[in-house]
Amino acid sequence: MASAAIRATTHRFLDRHFSGQSMDYRQIIALIIPILIDQAFIIGLNLVNTAMISSSGVAAVSAVNMVDSLNIFLINVFVAVATGGTVVVAQYKGSRNDAMVSKASSGSVSSVVLLALAISLLIIAFHIPTLNLLFGSAEADVFQNAKSYLIGSSLSFCGIAIVEAVCGVLRGIGKSRASLMLSLIMNLTYVALNFVLINLADMGIMGMNISVNVSRYLAAACAIYYLVKMDESLRVRLRDMLQVNWTMLKKILSIGMPFAAEQMFFNGGKILTQIFIVSLGTYAIAANAISASLAMVIQIPANALSIAIVTVVGQCIGRREIEDARKLTRSFLWLSSATFVVMGLLILPLFHPLVSLFHPPAEIVDEIFTIVLINTIAQIPLWAISFITPSALRAAGDAKYTSVVSMLSMWLFRVVLGYILGVVLPFGVVGVWLAMDIEWGIRGLIFLRRFRGTKWYRHRLVED
Repeated sequence: MASAAIRATTHRFLDRHFSGQSMDYRQIIALIIPILIDQAFIIGLNLVNTAMISSSGVAAVSAVNMVDSLNIFLINVFVAVATGGTVVVAQYKGSRNDAMVSKASSGSVSSVVLLALAISLLIIAFHIPTLNLLFGSAEADVFQNAKSYLIGSSLSFCGIAIVEAVCGVLRGIGKSRASLMLSLIMNLTYVALNFVLINLADMGIMGMNISVNVSRYLAAACAIYYLVKMDESLRVRLRDMLQVNWTMLKKILSIGMPFAAEQMFFNGGKILTQIFIVSLGTYAIAANAISASLAMVIQIPANALSIAIVTVVGQCIGRREIEDARKLTRSFLWLSSATFVVMGLLILPLFHPLVSLFHPPAEIVDEIFTIVLINTIAQIPLWAISFITPSALRAAGDAKYTSVVSMLSMWLFRVVLGYILGVVLPFGVVGVWLAMDIEWGIRGLIFLRRFRGTKWYRHRLVED
């Protein structure tokens, strides 16, 4: 009897907060769980990879962290365009226009791959000036490792672009299980190869380069095969992905390009703060890298919700169910904040066993704990409003507003405050992280104000 009462209470709670005319809580849970597993694998495997490369020394882990800050900046540009594809696909799915879902899927893949190819060629051609500009003050061994890793990771951009575009399409129609399988193929292959090539063969950065390329292009081949041969509902043809549908491309880019510009400015600001940290020395770089890895673990459930809300709100807007979009966004905001409480209670007691995976110098362990503790507490009220809310607004087509706000808040607050607190004042890496937390709060409050109004859902991205 007690278990039946608990089930009934749970059902009423979920139905009240996570169901609407567009979808019910069962569909939302079915969407979230594969994305959650995917995020857990991605972050967990990144944690393992950072720990593995750290066995090659502080110079190697510092180089990987430096270049990955640039890689994130570059990859997020075409991932942003893939997000534009997800929004368009989700809205057409919500409006039940299957023919346009197929066209949007093809257009998303082709546009993302072309952009990734252009970025890859540019970085390979100008890798030395880029590294000199950004990280010229790094020590010689760190710089040499960074040069090798930047070229190797740039070669893999087209592979991950295909995977991200296809996964975005699949999430747009609610097939997050299929996107999970593609992500697992890529990330499990990456970690397995890293273990063999770094730990067993002692190939260091070169081993990581081989791993990242093999894993991403293997997953890309699987993604194309799934889209063309296995998914009958989408009816995507290979030749459609090799052609440019300008009308569809314009729709996708209307969401993707403002987001891409946002990512360029946003992550450009993060790179600038990374430059501040590089100037503080190799130990500061390592402390920042390890703190970032642990912070990403705590963000796993919230990141999954941020990805899922794009599909949820996109389909609600496609059906013109505005109240559903409002209600479900509010529920996602509260749920995201709750996940930070749970993850903080789980991770903080395990800090020392987790940080030992990275073999940090004893001198920086206390600083890492201070960063993780402050950031964990700050994320509870601030992360959701700063990341879940703009994802919902963007899914409704309100891309320009969210992008402008994010760019301005990054450069006016995080970069300036990061320099003042981290370099001018004696707070070091801790000051840079404090600036980030403050910027989250400012940006989040602006997005909440927009969400409470009506302008964000008035965009007409797809036809009824």
